[in-house]
Amino acid sequence: MNAIIQCENITHYYGNRLIYENLNFEVMPGKILGLLGKNGTGKTTIINILTGFLKPRAGVCRIFGEAMERLTPAAKSRIGLLLEGHIQHTYFNIEQIEKFYSRFFPKWKREAYYELLKRLQVTSTQKISAMSCGQRSQVALGLLFAQDPDLLILDDFSMGLDPGYRRLFVEYLREYITAENKTVFLTSHIIQDMEQLIDDCIIMDYGRILLHEPAAHILNHFRRFRFTSDADEIAPADGTLWHTEKVGNNWETYSFASAADVQRTLADGGAAVSGLAEERLSLEDAFIGLTGKY
Repeated sequence: MNAIIQCENITHYYGNRLIYENLNFEVMPGKILGLLGKNGTGKTTIINILTGFLKPRAGVCRIFGEAMERLTPAAKSRIGLLLEGHIQHTYFNIEQIEKFYSRFFPKWKREAYYELLKRLQVTSTQKISAMSCGQRSQVALGLLFAQDPDLLILDDFSMGLDPGYRRLFVEYLREYITAENKTVFLTSHIIQDMEQLIDDCIIMDYGRILLHEPAAHILNHFRRFRFTSDADEIAPADGTLWHTEKVGNNWETYSFASAADVQRTLADGGAAVSGLAEERLSLEDAFIGLTGKY
């Protein structure tokens, strides 16, 4: 089975500032992959590279087997793209914008657009510019559904939405993706939304990928461990612990290892610990454990 998205040895700079070096990942058909990273790690940059808006210094990204800088019109018609800000052409009304977009996509399904907009309680002549941010996001999602793309690329899809609209967005998106067997590549600063959606997770640090694993693996195996110790410094050298630090009068660390292995690793590093307690984590807590708080 061929990957829908393939990124091979992507290296990119802004001026002299390194964004990525030899970045590699792929997204398989039918998967929902979430890209997580702190501000400035290059999440939007990789989307711009994927869609051909930006050329990296080195490496290649392919979508449907085609290089990003040479995507054919046929390949582009199979991609649904939602960038930050949700929607353009806000001078159109609801009916006009549907007719405008329908001319560009051969598999257009107008009923998918209007079915979603029934929930908004707006008229077909209402202008997009007069809508709230949450309502505009639903218009954008309806346009994506009507396009019937094989691949959805969504950049910070829940930005600016209140909890109700975020929930509606996520529920509709999950139902649509599951029913239609679509492939999705998405980012969001609202990680609890990602937790409800994604199959696989890429966590980025500055210049590299920290982790590329199924979300279920992270949630089922990555843990926070709290303990007490008189040590002034704890720096285990075997690489199994993440961000071991003192918090007030106590310590915490993160690991995929078992509690017994964490206890052993700390002891091997010369730290006498007591009261080791293991905690399950949300995806947001796991993200902080893997990338650090700052």
